[in-house]
Parts: sequence; structure tokens; C-alpha cells
Amino acid sequence: MLNQWPARLAPAGLALALLTGCTALGESPRVVVGMSDGVLATDPASGYDPGSWLLFNNVFQSLLSFPAGGTEPEPDAAEACYFTDGHAKVLKCVLRDGLRFSNGDPLTAQDVKFSFDRTLRIDDAAGPAVMFSALERIDTPDDKTVVFRLKVPDATFPSKIASGAGSIVDHRQYHKDELRTDGQAVGSGPYKLDSFSRKEAVFSVNEQYKGTARVQNTGVRLRFFHGDQDALQQALLDDQVDVAYRGLTAQDISDIDLQSGRKDVDVVEGSSAEVQHLVFNMRDPVAGNLAVRKAIAHVLDRDALVKEVYRDTAIPLYSIVPAGIDGHTTAFFDAYGGRPSVARAAAVLRADGITDKVKLTLWSTPIRYGPATDQEMEAIAAQLNDSGLFDATVKSVPYERYERDIAEGKYGVYIKGWVPDYPDADNFTAPFFGKGNVLGNHYENSTITGKLLPSTAAESHRTDADATFGEIQDIVARQIPVLPVWQAKQYAVVRDGVHGVDYCLDPSTVFRFWEISKD
Repeated sequence: MLNQWPARLAPAGLALALLTGCTALGESPRVVVGMSDGVLATDPASGYDPGSWLLFNNVFQSLLSFPAGGTEPEPDAAEACYFTDGHAKVLKCVLRDGLRFSNGDPLTAQDVKFSFDRTLRIDDAAGPAVMFSALERIDTPDDKTVVFRLKVPDATFPSKIASGAGSIVDHRQYHKDELRTDGQAVGSGPYKLDSFSRKEAVFSVNEQYKGTARVQNTGVRLRFFHGDQDALQQALLDDQVDVAYRGLTAQDISDIDLQSGRKDVDVVEGSSAEVQHLVFNMRDPVAGNLAVRKAIAHVLDRDALVKEVYRDTAIPLYSIVPAGIDGHTTAFFDAYGGRPSVARAAAVLRADGITDKVKLTLWSTPIRYGPATDQEMEAIAAQLNDSGLFDATVKSVPYERYERDIAEGKYGVYIKGWVPDYPDADNFTAPFFGKGNVLGNHYENSTITGKLLPSTAAESHRTDADATFGEIQDIVARQIPVLPVWQAKQYAVVRDGVHGVDYCLDPSTVFRFWEISKD
């Protein structure tokens, strides 16, 4: 998802083994979590942002889910899911016995079908319906069996339904054609939503839950700081929140980490697949010139950005598929090197007949893609200008205008962040290319969309798609519709006596409330 699917199941006909486990309420009191993101929706048919998915992953249940530290989906509401046809076009799931929603209503195959059909029918512009474009229909031969029939092979479909987009809602509580807007939610996940406001969301343990999570606390209070990093940091230091997640700047994290005298807070680091790219409008008279894009690729100093702007809370990224995801290569490193080269950049421009400084505006938006985004863009502009080849300036606008202007093609160079929906190379490629891609940069490549991506989607054994994903990354490095900049590390800052947060920070991006305990 812009900051917002392998079939790593057993071979066809062989079900996934059911993880044993039950909800085990510990003695830990309610945990207070603070974050600078908001929650834009409590209805899974609408929300497609990190804050909303955090809520979905804890309140709703999916047929499959990602275990802590894992990238392969495992059973949750389903006791087994498997492709039945050998072509990754028919996925059968069998539900666990005794599933109920938090209000006591039984959860059956009817609710599963209703949830997916509803998401597709509503097709909210801010929702995840786009993830299920390959879904042809859903059959429910009985109350426990769900059969997904796809239009084309999609071995990533199990990972898609394991994400927040696969949240199951109660058909008695949600209208089939309309979004729920009352701020309430009825799911079958480990928690139930007690209240929701602009300031906070309050969660208690769902006693009806049957799944793999083992709850380690009595509830969670999620406080929203709406981009105010200073207030979030102060709330942590003043013992008003137990965990600060998503929103502290690199400077904040570095300062806290270096304050060895503070024994009451600790920085927890985890892996992440969140990435950030410079995006080029292929129809722009300047950014649409391949020579200009290649020159920028030669000049960009990722190491300096990571060190000076992000204080080593990120790592340089040299491909559209991040490290830690199967299929990752270093295509941009191989093509342009790991160190900036003004000489190579100048040669590329001269070969295209460009001798004057290239005038560029780098467009940014504060907060949405991280609190240091504007600072990062200023640093990139300085790198370009210091080369003597560019006359670059930075402009930053509110997110609503930013998205509108990108859709209207007004920007030549701009920034986009991406938090994956599911940890597979498909999710770092398929949404970015072709007509209507999420980047809005008018880049189309028929080889990628017509041949290579369909080939990867048909590979049930996901590592068999690695070579093809490598081809895609090589094409992108040659044509540069986007320029990868960095891959995030994931951080949370916790107060002394808070445990389990390390199980919440992994490439699946699932922040598992149930893993957190408090003395």
C-alpha cells in the first residue's frame, strides 16, 4: 500500500497444517500504543493505509495470516487452504469449527463470500478491491467450505487473502453496497473495538476468538498523534504511552538510543520491507528524457542520505524489490554503481546533446511518507546541484493536493513510499506498472505486464519466479520509471517493562497487539 501473494502452500491437493494454539489471556494490564499515523477507516472495504490495516489485523480475522517473522501464510480462520487444480486458479479453504464474531454471531462460509463480494462491489477508491481483480467468483458448497475461482493463475492469492484486505466481516452487521461509517467494527480477531475517535481507539480482548494468536495483555489503547512527532516523543518520555510506533523521526530515535543515561526507555529494531522511490513522470518534457533520469541515477548518493537524513534508520535500496524478499536483485547498483559519479552523469547528458544545467522541481509532501521526507528531498536537490549538472528546487504541498496534482500529470519528479500489502516480489512490481498504476507516472511496458508478471503469478513455488523477477528489475533499471532510494528499518520505542514488541516488527507489516505484554 502506498505509505499503501505467493502460494507458498503445500503442493496442490495437500492442505496446510493447522497451527495449534488458543487465546491465553495473560495477567498483563492494558497496553498504551502511540503512533503519528491516523486510522482512516474501520471498514475493511475502504481502508488501504498502514493505520487502518493495523486495526484490521487485530480486530478482524482472515482465512490465513502471517506468523511473526514469517512471509508464508498459515491457517487462521481456515484450518486448511490449497489449490485444487494444479494451475493456481482454484483455491479451496475449509473453515475451523466454532468460529464466532465478537458479538456472538457464527462465522460461516457465507460471511467469507459476503466479505469479498462486498469489497469488490463497493470498489472504494481508498480500498483494497484492486488486489482482487483476478477473482471471478466464490462458491460456498457448505457452511465450512469456500472455493475461490480465479480468472487467471495467481499463486500469490493466498498471501493476498492473508493481508488486511482479506478481513472477514459479519454479513448481518454490514451493508452489502455501502461502507460502514459509524466508527464501529465487528470482527472475529483477537480483539474487539470498544470505541473509536479522532484521539484514540480502545480495544479489549475478544473472548469469542478462535485462532492461532495467544493474547498477552488485557487490551490496548491506541493513541493518535496526527503527525505531531514531538508530542508522541514527549508522551513516551512522560510515561503516557508504553510503545511509540510509526512516527518518531530518525533524529528522535537516534537521540533516545544515544541517551545511555535513560534506563526507562529502549529502542526496538526490526526488519521491514517499506521502501521509498523517486518517481518520474514519463510524459514530462524533462523527467521523461531517459538521459536526465540516468544522470540522476549516477549522481544520487544513497549512503549520504541514509547517514545524514535518516541516521542509519534505513538502508540504501538498489532495486524495486527490497532485500529480504525472494527475487531481490541489485539491478541499479549493477547498472549505475554504488558511488555517485558526476563524470558518468555528465557523459550521459552530453551524449544526448544536453550542455546546460537541467532545471528540475522535486515535489514532496510532509508526513505521509515519513516525517523526514521534505528534508530528504532537499538533500537530493543539493546533491544534484552540487554536481554542477542540475538546477533543482524542492516544493512541498499537502497530501490531498499532492495526489490530485500527480493524477493530473503536473509533476515531473516526485516521491512515493510503499508499505507492502504482503511480503512477495509481486507486490513490489505488479502495482507499479501498466495502465492505472499506483505511481501515476504513465509508465507502461508490455513485456512486463503482458509476459513477465503473468509468468511469475503462475509459479506456485515462489522461488521459481526469482529469475523472471530479476528480468523485471533489469528492465526497470534500464528505463528508470522509478529510482529506488531506501529501504526502511522498522522501529518502536518502548518503556521499561514492556515486552514482545520485537514480534511485531517484520516484513509482513503486521503489528500484533497480542504479542505485547506489560509488567
